[in-house]
Amino acid sequence: MNPTLPSPFSQMFAQLGLLDDPANIATFIAQHRPLEAGLRLHEAPFWTASQASFLREALVQDSEWAMPADQLARALQPPTLAQDDSAKESC
Repeated sequence: MNPTLPSPFSQMFAQLGLLDDPANIATFIAQHRPLEAGLRLHEAPFWTASQASFLREALVQDSEWAMPADQLARALQPPTLAQDDSAKESC
């Protein structure tokens, strides 16, 4: 795998008109995490109408963007207790 090629995740950020380098992606996730319980990714208030539409269509149509959109949705979820416990154990 060529490490200079952008990942589908970073390509999705570019498609959404967001900065797509790893540092800016991490900042975006940190700023918008966690999504409110029960809120679907495309319903989050921080998206523009066109971004929300892109994400909704990606998931509904199971397009090439569906997997990166799912990854983003998971990244924006609150950490689980299991993740919290494993983080404590590693300290």
